[in-house]
Amino acid sequence: MTDSKMKVLTSVAIALLGFGVVWYLQSSPAATTSVSSHPSQPQTTPLANFSETLTLTGHSDSILAVAISPDGHTLASVSGDKTIKLWNLDTGKEIRTLAGHLDWVNSVAFSPDGKTLVSGSADKTIKLWNLDTGKEIRTLTGHLASVQAVAISADGSTLASGSWDQTIKLWKLTTGENIRTLKGSRDIVNTVAFNPNGKILASGNYFNSSINLWDITTGKQINTLKGHSEAVSSLTFSPDGITLISGSWDKTIKLWNLTTKTEINTLTGHTDKVLSVAVSPDGKTLASSSWDKTIKLWDLAIGKEINTLTGHTNKVWSVAFSPDGKTLASGSFDKTVKVWHVASRL
Repeated sequence: MTDSKMKVLTSVAIALLGFGVVWYLQSSPAATTSVSSHPSQPQTTPLANFSETLTLTGHSDSILAVAISPDGHTLASVSGDKTIKLWNLDTGKEIRTLAGHLDWVNSVAFSPDGKTLVSGSADKTIKLWNLDTGKEIRTLTGHLASVQAVAISADGSTLASGSWDQTIKLWKLTTGENIRTLKGSRDIVNTVAFNPNGKILASGNYFNSSINLWDITTGKQINTLKGHSEAVSSLTFSPDGITLISGSWDKTIKLWNLTTKTEINTLTGHTDKVLSVAVSPDGKTLASSSWDKTIKLWDLAIGKEINTLTGHTNKVWSVAFSPDGKTLASGSFDKTVKVWHVASRL
């Protein structure tokens, strides 16, 4: 898809009937207190010395999301070409292509046991795939507009989906049953993320640039975090669940203390929209990707930029760490996935 086409699409706004939802195509998604995920434990330096080892090609359109399997051996990429590709991370070879969506595939997530892949699409559906066979298990319907984000709780029981229809739906992963619909955001939902214990869901909004926190048990909104000045594009939690990290189109990354519900740091350095954020499993390193075609690595404890990875030739829409934190994957509008491996610690 050309940049000119993207500019046309991003300017489109269509009023939906019923819920009064606003449709638009978003190209598809303080204080300075330092943060320490484990203050009582000896601190190690964050992983920073990543170098590009693989470039994966095969998609015919922009790559909108990437994810790495729990065993670290398989990478999934989803694209504007309506497909999902599975790659062997050890060899860089394509394993298979999953086809079935009728429009852009915007988001992807592995189940914690690595047996199921979930994809969300602009065709308003969510599909569940059997990773052993590559076959579709089921299609979940109910959203009235593009499904922008999917996330799975750490225990593998609950799937969350965020949509342009201004709702978040919770599903039972094993059966596909719609448990409940969260409607309080009154805004297009760009991103969703479960906290580590699966009891809180965070969602990021487009127009009001806020973050909503939800109690999964009751379905009630419990807090709203405000501070970004443009769309919230990506959310992730620190492994201990104390810190929420948000990336925004305002070019910044914000860190939030969930105990006090306050902003504790703002990271600046990207020169254009921040599109994705991911935290290494040890909680030390933050990766962010941007419209500026770069990936930045940050020491999360002190909020310092420690490396910038370049190589993509268009906006980098998604980043994901492997379970051991030594591999980073990035997906770009240049239609490639790049795989980066760490050489050593700083």
